[in-house]
Amino acid sequence: MRRLLALGWQYRTPALGVVLFQMVLVAMSLCGLGLAGLGIDYIRHQLDAASGPPKFPLGVSPPTSWAPWHVVAAIAAGVLAVALVNTLLRYFASVASAGLSQRLLLQLRSDVYDKLQRQSFRFFDAANSSSLINRAAGDVNAVRAFIDGVVIKVLTVGLSLAVYLAYMLSVHPGLTAACLASTPLLWLGAALFSRRVQPEYRKSSELADGVILTLVENIQGISVVKGFARERQEIQKFREANRRVRDQKRRIFWRISTYQPLMGLVTQINMLVLIGYGGYLVIHGEMPLGAGLFVFANLLHEFANQVGQITNIANTIQSSLVAAERVFEVLDTPVEIKSATGAVRLPRCRGEISFDDVTFAYKPGEIVLQNVSLEVRPGECLGIVGETGAGKSTLLALLSRFYDVSAGAVRIDGHDLRSLDLTDLRRNIGIVFQENFLFSNTVAANIAFGHPEATRDEIERAARLAAAHEFIAALPEGYDTVVGEYGANLSGGQRQRLAIARALLLDPAILVLDDATASVDPEVEHEIQQSIEGALAERTTLIVSNRISSLMRADRIVVLREGRIIQTGTPPELLAHEGYYRGLARLQFADLLDAPAAAVKEAS
Repeated sequence: MRRLLALGWQYRTPALGVVLFQMVLVAMSLCGLGLAGLGIDYIRHQLDAASGPPKFPLGVSPPTSWAPWHVVAAIAAGVLAVALVNTLLRYFASVASAGLSQRLLLQLRSDVYDKLQRQSFRFFDAANSSSLINRAAGDVNAVRAFIDGVVIKVLTVGLSLAVYLAYMLSVHPGLTAACLASTPLLWLGAALFSRRVQPEYRKSSELADGVILTLVENIQGISVVKGFARERQEIQKFREANRRVRDQKRRIFWRISTYQPLMGLVTQINMLVLIGYGGYLVIHGEMPLGAGLFVFANLLHEFANQVGQITNIANTIQSSLVAAERVFEVLDTPVEIKSATGAVRLPRCRGEISFDDVTFAYKPGEIVLQNVSLEVRPGECLGIVGETGAGKSTLLALLSRFYDVSAGAVRIDGHDLRSLDLTDLRRNIGIVFQENFLFSNTVAANIAFGHPEATRDEIERAARLAAAHEFIAALPEGYDTVVGEYGANLSGGQRQRLAIARALLLDPAILVLDDATASVDPEVEHEIQQSIEGALAERTTLIVSNRISSLMRADRIVVLREGRIIQTGTPPELLAHEGYYRGLARLQFADLLDAPAAAVKEAS
């Protein structure tokens, strides 16, 4: 709650502007009621002179020459004028309130998105993507509602109640006390309602995460769903997720629908008191009918309406508190991977890499790399092979500092990665993953993603190096062709070649290929290898692959098993000795080595 109130304080000026508009509206409503009550008393006096003349505001009476209908017409004109001004003010109040809400919503979403962008891979490994989406969309909107649905509403309701109470006390203190005797019951009801409904909102947010998860997984895995003819089951699964949200919302709405009528019943009891006691006062001439009972009845109605807002305020508070917990959880999560204070700048490195007794675990006790020591010379092409789960991709992730080592150190040009400026580090490393992501943008923009200022000539040069220029030129609009979501209108090989071009455009000192040619056919793989041959010559390159054809260019190869280096040497040296690399060669080129493919088992 303190965090939410602090957030509201940041927008205190526009919020107070909205409240000021609301208070002017309250004042205008009182003016309108006062004029209407005056009209009733004037008409009553004209019908029954014994009822006494009405009291005109500010002591100003109409000219004696005016006929009664002139006075009534003037009062009616005043009521109309107040109504018109009231309508205009309501418009400006709505515009001001909407503007404040959108400013706050934009700021909150930007803050959450900014924090997500700076989080480490470990954060996303542990987080549920559907929950993050819901927090950045639905929960942020619920937090935004705290400002206009709670802060502004509380100020408006509080000040309005104070004004109405003061006005009613000025009319008749005794009647006011009698009519508002039940008000404490309303506050007690609001407290009980809040306590009961908060757990329901928390459960509702969790179920909404489940709906988003089901939707996202189904869209991303649509090929699997259709391939196994599971459409009907997936539709049913989504319906069930939706049904759970509906049932949960229904429980919340049931509580709200029960509370609001009960609170309304309490306010109607006040009206009974007004009719009984107020009618007695009017009959005995202790209170005027129009400026007294009529105005009092309307004020009591408005008072009840404002008190009724307590239900909505309590409801909004609970939904906002639950949403705020989830939003602030993201905003408060420390950024694990960041540049150290006084970080060393490294505009262009030489490409010397060293892993110094590196140990790493994604989770405590689950070691992925253990005591790995490795030196890579500037300009060297190093191949990394090993069974699935051996730690190959983890080694590359540590080099790019997507994670920090658990023990030991990774160094570039002798600098511990943790001492380097993070942006400089990653701009020195061009990465091509096995599964690369393309954005819904033009081909040129995807290639230039890491270097938006690149010229078209530079983009085309990178595309030629990646053997991508020919297929790009054949696209309907060439480099200006818009790539579909996830690159859906391109083949796997085409997407991979764009990813390689994107990495080469940075002209990095270190190039990392994480099984980059796994999704292309042998002919395209050969084209890519030939095309980037020149690019590899002047930079340190790390190639992770289990395809011998991709490793032939390597100057040296290391073999990983269960997080340890078990073999190292040049390709010919490893082919000459039994081991995992020779086993791969037997499997992939059995006829050349004159050995059965089954001999790969010897590599184990």
